[in-house]
Amino acid sequence: MSRFQRITPFFWFPDPAQTEAAVALYTSVFPNSRITATTRYLETHSPVSPQPAGALMTLAFELDGQEFVALNGGPHFKFTEALSLVVNCESQAEVDHYWARLSEGGDERAQQCGWLKDRFGVSWQVVPTELTRLLSGSDGAKARRVTEAMLKMKKLDLDALRRAAG
Repeated sequence: MSRFQRITPFFWFPDPAQTEAAVALYTSVFPNSRITATTRYLETHSPVSPQPAGALMTLAFELDGQEFVALNGGPHFKFTEALSLVVNCESQAEVDHYWARLSEGGDERAQQCGWLKDRFGVSWQVVPTELTRLLSGSDGAKARRVTEAMLKMKKLDLDALRRAAG
C-alpha cells in the first residue's frame, strides 16, 4: 500500500549540471533511493524561463522513500541555513557515513553541532536519534552538559555525548 506524501521538499539549483550532480550524490548516499521522473523545458516555457527547449527542468527523486524534486531554475536564488534537512541516525556508524558523504566538498566553516553544508549549498543536520533522549527529561544539569559538549563539536560524537550525560 503506497503512502500519500502531502509535502514534498523542492530544491532550486542554478543549472542542469548542478541539478543532476546533486541528485546523483543524494541518491547514492541514501538507501532505497532513485530518480522517479524527469521533465524538460518546452518552447512554451520561454516567456518565463531563459532555459532552451529540451533542457532539463526537474528531476523527481526519492531518498529512502521520501519524495523530493530538484529544479534547474537558474542562478536567481541561493540556499540558506534557514532551512535544513535532518538525517536521523541510529548509530555512530550512520552519523559517520552521512557526514562523510554529505560534507565532502562542502563549506567546512558551516560545520557545527551536527550541521553541515554540502557542496551545493544545501544545509543538513546529521543527528543521532539518541540525542533527543540525552537532552530531554527533568535533569537540567545533564541537558546542560550534553549541550555544552555538543557545542564544541562539528560532527556529533555519540560516545562523547553519552559521557557528558553521565
